[in-house]
Amino acid sequence: MRISWKAAIFILLFVLFIYVSFTAKPVLPIRLAGSTAFQPFAEKLAEKYMEEHPSITVDVQGGGSAVGIMASQQGIVDIGMADMLSLPHDIDYLERTVVARDGIAVIVNPANKANEISFDQLGKIFSGEINNWKDVSFDNAPIRVISREEGSGTKKSFDQLVLNGKKLTREAMFQDSNGTIRETVRSDPNAIGYISIGYLTSNVKPLLIDGIAATNENVKAGIYKISRPIFLILKANPKDAARKFLNYLLEAEAQKIIASDGLIPVK
Repeated sequence: MRISWKAAIFILLFVLFIYVSFTAKPVLPIRLAGSTAFQPFAEKLAEKYMEEHPSITVDVQGGGSAVGIMASQQGIVDIGMADMLSLPHDIDYLERTVVARDGIAVIVNPANKANEISFDQLGKIFSGEINNWKDVSFDNAPIRVISREEGSGTKKSFDQLVLNGKKLTREAMFQDSNGTIRETVRSDPNAIGYISIGYLTSNVKPLLIDGIAATNENVKAGIYKISRPIFLILKANPKDAARKFLNYLLEAEAQKIIASDGLIPVK
């Protein structure tokens, strides 16, 4: 039986495809999960890294810092992401690296007359001791406290820094990301919440705390105190590809991207 040259080429290519499909070793992706504050930055850095390393796949998921810690501890992901003041001692055996710092801004609706509150007033608002704006010399209106959910590294850091052992008010509303807190405050003139400085937009107003603005410059100078590090945690016995990606995040190019997008680089 004779076949045409076109058919012969097609068969040859098909056989080659089958051969490659069954003999090529699949490249497992580098998996990250955790901090929703760092997630969009990690996604952007992952895209840049994959452009430069087309044979590598980097998969980034959120879930919150608690998820990042648990997933790296259990080996579910290659790298866990956590934004909190310190990591729990039960993962002391895991290698971790600080890749950035992030300030936390306290925000209100632009229509709110408040421009500044003291650090002491801030703690009392979030603990429920102050529950009306008139008690901080503004409009007579109830204060609606908006907080991140349990498991959020941003919440844990904020509670440690601002509440200092006090409990969050039972009246607080919970949101699961910086974006949803920002949207809630944008739509409620009596709301107060907190988000990463990198998420600030003109839709909300950041308050001065004891006269200090929530800016990266003030965080770096040490005069704005509400901030925390961004940890990346390698699982036990990490693969070389994961370590190389983590090292990339500390290189000048990646640190420049981190800075341009609103975080504070560590190098």
